[in-house]
Amino acid sequence: MTSHAAETPAPEGHPFLWLLLLAGGTLVAALLGAAHRLGLFHRLAHKVDKTSVRHGGEKVAAVLRAHGVRLVFTLVGGHISPLLVACEKLGIRVVDTRHEVTAVFAADAVARLTGTVGVAAVTAGPGLTNTVTAVKNAQVAQSPVLLLGGAASTLLQKRGALQAIDQMSLFRPLCKFCASVRRVRDIVPTLRAAIAAAQSGTPGPVFVELPLDVLYPYHMVEKEMVPAKLPKGLVGRVVVWYLQNCLANLFVGAWEPQPEGPLPLDIPQASLQQVQRCVEILSRAKRPLVLLGSQALLPPVHADKLRAAMESLGVPCFLGGMARGLLGRNHPLHIRQNRGAALKKADVVILAGAVCDFRLSYGRVLSRKSKIIVVNRNRHDMLLNSDIFWKPQEAVQGDVGSFMLKLAEGLRGQTWAPDWAEELREADRQKEQTFREKAAVQVAQHLNPVRVLQRVEETLPDNALLVVDGGDFVATAAYLVQPRGPLRWLDPGAFGTLGVGAGFALGAKLCRPDAEVWCLFGDGAFGYSLIEFDTFIRHKIPVMALVGNDAGWTQISREQVPRLGSNVACGLAYTDYHKAAMGLGAKGFMLSRDNEDQVVKVLRDGQQQCQEGHPVVVNILIGRTDFRDGSISV
Repeated sequence: MTSHAAETPAPEGHPFLWLLLLAGGTLVAALLGAAHRLGLFHRLAHKVDKTSVRHGGEKVAAVLRAHGVRLVFTLVGGHISPLLVACEKLGIRVVDTRHEVTAVFAADAVARLTGTVGVAAVTAGPGLTNTVTAVKNAQVAQSPVLLLGGAASTLLQKRGALQAIDQMSLFRPLCKFCASVRRVRDIVPTLRAAIAAAQSGTPGPVFVELPLDVLYPYHMVEKEMVPAKLPKGLVGRVVVWYLQNCLANLFVGAWEPQPEGPLPLDIPQASLQQVQRCVEILSRAKRPLVLLGSQALLPPVHADKLRAAMESLGVPCFLGGMARGLLGRNHPLHIRQNRGAALKKADVVILAGAVCDFRLSYGRVLSRKSKIIVVNRNRHDMLLNSDIFWKPQEAVQGDVGSFMLKLAEGLRGQTWAPDWAEELREADRQKEQTFREKAAVQVAQHLNPVRVLQRVEETLPDNALLVVDGGDFVATAAYLVQPRGPLRWLDPGAFGTLGVGAGFALGAKLCRPDAEVWCLFGDGAFGYSLIEFDTFIRHKIPVMALVGNDAGWTQISREQVPRLGSNVACGLAYTDYHKAAMGLGAKGFMLSRDNEDQVVKVLRDGQQQCQEGHPVVVNILIGRTDFRDGSISV
């Protein structure tokens, strides 16, 4: 038991005791006598095993194991020690990070890549507040993350205990499900309900608060809760009666058998009538287009089945979010460039998990002449900005992957005019030619980032899993570097969070040990992740980090300077990030104009070190280009 939990609650702090004492000694005596006559003490004592050394952490671990959880990410704290120890004993790997936000980002990556819940456990107070950004990112990205949070003992809450804050109010706006466990026997049903909620409907994060006294063994809690010395006489008897009842209530029925496995999930499905109407709309199209978003990769549909359905459907498509890489490299149906122009020409557009937020200019990028079919698990997202800038012909609330399979089945044998897909592919080829021309331009200082990223694209292995974390450098990479397959691209999502890189890489490598995890960082974003190379070293996690180092927050400065005439707060330094990583035990390399002809060699040398088990940082000094002029960052 941690020392800050050893405070003894004074009787006068409890309103219930105050009422008893104010009522007078006769009433107190009568109540105590009635309790004895009714056998209250006897019944509670009979149900509570005071000799057991078991603790609530074991119940947490048992539920996680029953749900197939293999990894728990954490930053250790006394409030949660029992559940971490129990997880270790049950063979669940506990991976500790250097910042709580990294633990939740890692759990987010696990959730996205496995289709199951990702789990992070952090201590009370600042341990939990440190996770807020990552939890919000998971909410926006619709990732099923289970956050387990420690808390002060139930009797000490709202009494000024160490790290005791109103955690529930903090997380209710961020999570689909929030619960505070008040009895040991409630741990199992609460966790089962939370995990089911995380994965049902529109997936998202859930939070379960576990006060210190529901996690530790009875004898430890009793020692802290019931002090050795109490006032004598009537007051002492009242205090003992109250505290013993609180203690009994915590542990009553704690070790009775309970089902621990998964509850049924509620996954919305499109009706047959809706699917048939969409089949009819699409069958009359001449220039159809599909925008596939992250929801398409959610269970229950496997990525291979979805890919086969998209190929059977034969409609040109743009892939975003977790759907990137679904069709592999250079697939004839995958259109990568000029999305805005293509949408204006399409006569039928299927927004399959794609949302009309800032990424689609709030719907303004859609043509009012197009028939729009939108399918999404979330009704709010499905209709966002509709009837303002766009209007759906058919709005389907249901699982995206399942809908696409049914749509492809309904249109089996349907063919589309080949000149439509070829027109889109030709626009791609023209755009990529401009990329090659920009790559050939010598920049004023250091390396041309377009040319560097083209070399990365040529070097990236087929089993690579890409993690991207940054602004300008990463946005440039999105045009030039192709994911090698489905579920092989991890970006923050619509929240646009910087700092996800180390956590995503950690979760990705542990989920996919056979994959080579390559991380593309901007130098600004890399500052959040640098210390986690200590985590990679300690846990033997080999990842390959490429840092596009242009000594600034370039995505901001490329607008701020021309619009407002100042580069204030946008400047960084050409820091030796590779040396800093080497100080933590990683392997470091640098690319600059001095070894410009060795870009591919250095990348392959780093890859070799990574394959031998070492985390690697390649610090790439890059200059400024006009590649993304006109882009916006707000």
